[in-house]
Parts: sequence; C-alpha cells; structure tokens
Amino acid sequence: MAAIARWCLAHRLAAVLVWLAALGGTATAAGFAGSAYTDDYEVPGTEAGRAGDILTEGFTNLGGDTDTVVWHTTGSSVRASGIERTMTRTLERIDALPGVGGVSGPYGAAGTGQISADSRTGYATITFDRRTGDLPREQVQAVVDTAKAAEREGLQVELGGPAIALTEAPSVHFAEAVGVVVAAVVLFLAFGSLAASLLPVATALVSVGTAYAGIALLGHVMTVADFAPMLGMLVGLGVGIDYALFIVTRHRRGLRRGLSVHEAAENAVATTGRAVVFAGATVCVALLGMLVLRLGFLNGVALAAALTVMLTVAASVTLLPALLSFIGMRALSRRERRQLAEQGPGPERTTGFAARWSGFVERHPKLLGAVAAAVMAVIALPALGLHLGSSDQGNNPAAATTRQAYDLLAEGFGPGVNGPLTIAAHLDGADDRLALDGLPATLRGTGGVASVSPVTYNNSGDTAFVTVVPDSAPQSQRTSELVDRLRTDVLPQTRANTSLEVQVGGVTAGYDDFAEVIVGKLPLFVGVVVGLGCLLLLLAFRSLAIPLKAAVMNVAAVAASFGVVVAVFQWGWGSELLGLGSAGPIEPFLPVIMVSVLFGLSMDYQVFLVGRMYEEWLETGDNRTAVRVGLAETGRVINSAAVIMIAVFLAFVLSGDRVIAMFGIALAAAVALDAFVLRTLLVPALMHLLGGANWWLPARLDRLLPRISIEPPDLPRARAKIPGERTGDADRPVAQRAP
Repeated sequence: MAAIARWCLAHRLAAVLVWLAALGGTATAAGFAGSAYTDDYEVPGTEAGRAGDILTEGFTNLGGDTDTVVWHTTGSSVRASGIERTMTRTLERIDALPGVGGVSGPYGAAGTGQISADSRTGYATITFDRRTGDLPREQVQAVVDTAKAAEREGLQVELGGPAIALTEAPSVHFAEAVGVVVAAVVLFLAFGSLAASLLPVATALVSVGTAYAGIALLGHVMTVADFAPMLGMLVGLGVGIDYALFIVTRHRRGLRRGLSVHEAAENAVATTGRAVVFAGATVCVALLGMLVLRLGFLNGVALAAALTVMLTVAASVTLLPALLSFIGMRALSRRERRQLAEQGPGPERTTGFAARWSGFVERHPKLLGAVAAAVMAVIALPALGLHLGSSDQGNNPAAATTRQAYDLLAEGFGPGVNGPLTIAAHLDGADDRLALDGLPATLRGTGGVASVSPVTYNNSGDTAFVTVVPDSAPQSQRTSELVDRLRTDVLPQTRANTSLEVQVGGVTAGYDDFAEVIVGKLPLFVGVVVGLGCLLLLLAFRSLAIPLKAAVMNVAAVAASFGVVVAVFQWGWGSELLGLGSAGPIEPFLPVIMVSVLFGLSMDYQVFLVGRMYEEWLETGDNRTAVRVGLAETGRVINSAAVIMIAVFLAFVLSGDRVIAMFGIALAAAVALDAFVLRTLLVPALMHLLGGANWWLPARLDRLLPRISIEPPDLPRARAKIPGERTGDADRPVAQRAP
C-alpha cells in the first residue's frame, strides 16, 4: 500500500487525470450504448414461469405491454352521451399516437365488461407496440397528456400500468444532491477545513460516477435489474465518502504529529488505507454471496454493487492521496495550522465525549450491554411478521395517477381486477380441449374467485388461457391462498385422465413462487456470507470470539433493520407522510440484497473499531486498556461516518421509488443501530465482560492460519492518553507482542 501511495503522490496529476479519463470514457461509452436494464424478475422453472413460457410459445402476436385509461363520473353514468362522446374522441386520439398498437374501449359489444355495475366507472386498455423498457418516455407522456386533457368538472381520468409508471419515475439526482450536501456539511463540521471536507465527496463522486456508467455497460452483457444502478449509487456514495473520511482523518493526524504532507498521506494509505481495502473486500464478499443463489437478475445486482464498492476502494487509495497532495496543509483547519505553527507537534490526547463515553462503558458493561440488547430486540420484533409479496401501483403515493387508477378500478370492479391470475394450458387432442372447456364453470364455483373469462385459444388450437379475477387484492394473503388452492385442488381434477398441461401464472403467482425460492435458499446464502465474513475476521484478529461476536452483531443489525422496514412499509407507519404510498408487502428480493449489503457495511465498523483495539492489545496486553482506547479513538470517527451514511441513505427516500426507499430506510436504520447501539455500546460492553478471552486462539490453529495485518500502527509516537485512565495502565507490561 505504501508503494501505491508513493506513486500516486509522485505522479499526482497523472493519478487525477487517469480517474477523470476513466469517468469520461465510461460515461461516453454508456451514453452511446444506452441502458439495457430489465424489470423481469421471474425465476425460471417455477410454475408461474412455465405459464409464461406456454403463452409466449403459443401466442406470438400478443404485442407489447398493456396499460389502462380509467374514467369516473360523479354524475349519472359513464354511458351518458356527453361523456361517451368525450371519451370516444379521446381514445381515438390515443390510438393515433406513435407507439400505441391499439385501444380497446367499453363503448361496443366487446367492451360490456369494462363498465362497472353502478355505471360510474369505465376503462379502456391500451396496447403499446413495444415492451415498457423499449418505449420512449416522450411517447408514453403523450398518452398521459391526451387522456388527462379530457378531464372536466364531474369527469375524472386516470391512467395505470407499467408504461404509465415511466412518467412518474422521479429523477434520482435530487436525492443524490441532498445526500452529498449533508455529507459535505458533516465533514466540514468534523474537519473544520473546507478543502478537507470536499475531498471525500469528490473521490466518491468520481468513483461512483464511473461505476454508474459501468453498470449501464454491464447490462448489455448480462441481466441487470432496473434498480441496480440506484442501489449501486446508494451503497457507493455511502461507503465511498466513509472510506475517504477514515483516510483523511489519519492523514490529518499525521500532519498534527509533525509529518510532511507526503509522509502523512503515505502513512494514511499504508495504515488506514489497508483497513479500507480489507473492509471493502468484506463488503464485496457479502455482495458476491448472492451468486450462490443462482438467480439471473440477482447476479447482475451483486456484480453491479460489488463493482461500485471496488471502484470506491480503488479511488480512496489512489485518487485521494493525489488530491491530498494538492491541498497540502489546508487539510487542517486554520486554527489547527496556527496551533501547529505556534506549539509544534505533540503527543495526542483523546478528549471529549468519546473518551468520557469509553470510560462510562468500562464502568457499567453489564447494565449498558443489557440495555443495548433489549433495544435491538424490541426494534427487531416487527420482523417476525415479515410478509414477502408484490407491491404494485396500489402502494404508490395517493396523488399519483397510477394510484388513482388502481383505486378507481378496485372500487368499480373489485380489488382483484388489478391483479388477475392467468391459467395457461397446452393441449394435445380433443379430450384435453373438452376438459379445458369445462374449467371456467369449475373456477366460478371456487371460493375466492370473483369472475372468470371464457377460454381463449390460439390459431392452432394447442394453447389456451383463462383469466381469473380474485375477489381479493393482489397483495392479499387470500389471493395467495387462492393460488395454492387452484394448484393443489382444482387444476389436478381438471387434468385427470388427460395429457392437459395447466399452469397458474400472473403477478401474485409469480411473486409467491419467487418468495418461495428465495426463502428456500436463504439459509444457504446467509451461511455462506456469515462464514466467509467470520473467516476474514479470524485471519485478521487471530481470535475466535471476535468473529463470533461480529456474526451475532450483524444478524442483530439485519433483524432490527427489517423490523423498521416492516413497520414503515408493511404496517404503513408514516409511509404516506413520507410520500412512500400505502402499506403493502415487502419485495421478495429485498431480504437477500439487504443481508448482503448490511453484512458488508456492518463489517466496516467492526474492522475499524476492533482493529484499533487489537493494535492496543498487541501493544499493552491489557484488554481493558485496549477496549477503552480503541473505543475512545475511533468512536468520533465512526459516529461521523455513520451520520454521513445515514444522511446519504435517507436522502434516497426522496427518490420516490418504493424499492429504493426500502433500501434507503433499511440501510439508514441498520447503520444507525450498528454505530450508535452495537459498535459503541454492546460490542465494547461484551469485550469488557469477556476480558482476555476476546483474543484467545488455539495454538495449533494459530500456527496453521496465514498472518495478515489490517491496520499496522503509525510511525513511533507517544501513545494517546485517555482521561480517567488509571495510574499504571499505560505502563502495564506487554503480555502479547505482534508476531
């Protein structure tokens, strides 16, 4: 690491230009190539996936995605001549717009079912000529504008569907800006230097910008989910600013000790930079753990997020020292520079709240440990009611046109109309067709079914489908129970004594299948992530207790963060006030991604906190001193880093995207609890209680394991003295030396 730092310092302009060229080159390439993300989260091999395959093979002329125009009158009826004329003309104008393949309205013999029983609500279906991902936003916006132009007093017009949602997708750049500004303010308050506070932000922006463009290019060679770029940006800005903060803090410490700018920067990269690389590696290991699930779109998410973290680490140990060289002594505040000039360098003295808190935890480890454990347990309780399922446009903010259309359809036609089930069938012979023709009658007599369409056959007669509208909402547990009932009770009777292949598909069925696959593979996934994380900590700290405690702490952080997510999104506590829409289930893929990210981020604070304790333990051999000094010297930095991460993550709630908001709130809650409850309270309390057992490792295992050093000590210096330290602590004999 020292050699890398020396090269970047000696060739500082070249280092900066290389990064700017990487950013400009990837951004240009991504601009020419465009994006190729996917919102198809189907899992191959599930029943819903097989139903989709049957329809794709049998009906080649289904066209693009289908959206809806819904209108509602507070007057007599949507069949009134004035409303019928207005909406007929509107639908004709929409039909003539670019990108629209066809419009099917209710004013005709084929559309009698598209007017509600009370005649107050009607709807039309719009079939686009392409899939949603291929539609220009301008074409969809033209459809919205044309439909909304028909509104007048007593006539409400709303639109829903996946394509319409494109027009409501907010720009993430506002959320980015808010997070970055808050981070810069926190850094300025921590450093007192404008130049020093801007460097972590600049480093993170360059690395994350390069990664963002790289993810766009990655989408052309593999399946990448549409939320992957925002997730990468979310994680990258948080860890990127934090990693740079740790290195700049060490650099500033070196300047105050009297080192030159180049010496301080080299020392910071050689010490804290090594810890940053190790912490980044743990994050990448946790993220790449998703690959063991062997789910296509999650592979893309894992690689996209890991790419972002790797680039932030690389920028922190290459671009950042070059920038530190440019600003020179301005990394210190004016007061610090004046004090250094007047008094010269001197021994460090850790004072303030962090030192007092460290002593307080040492005096009351049992009480504080019990309080911290109780807090984490209470916050985690809602996670016991976690319900995985499909959020839809019914969870959008109340003012959104997609939410209004969803509610109007549910009120006029029943809640199930927003999430119909599709029963797809492959036929082989007259007996199969006879059995399928009798299926609608059987389905109408099944509990939980509101309506059933006639059987629709393709031109060759070997493929057909039936649309089933449940009497409950797509997100309802009753709808999931209906899916199970159809699959286990109703359809087996239909295909008995035939070669009929019948599969249940649809949004609810697809998400239920996805959730089942995820839950089935989750134990393996968690075991791999926890096991690899523990192995890395075992190698780093030569201890059995440290990795085991870290695993327990990480599980506690994940459980508590999911408790917050369930309370906000599933129970709806404050979700409407935050502009996140109504209560609904948690996305099935969220647990896997969040476990990866949260385990990685939790390891960061573990590495920086325990790394300093381990350094002191090797120097003094006294566990109480090691824990007290480690907490006192890292507490302020960890808390500052946590505040920055929390600000960045919460800023993404402003994006208006429900999935990204889930990530933002879960990550912010996890970091807050990890930094302020676990790492600065529960972990040191447990380490005080365990004493020297914290650092125990069987001698035979110690000989077998390779030796790595996370954060070697600075150049020789006077050891920091902690206020309240008992006389003689500093002079205690060394019980263990670094090997």
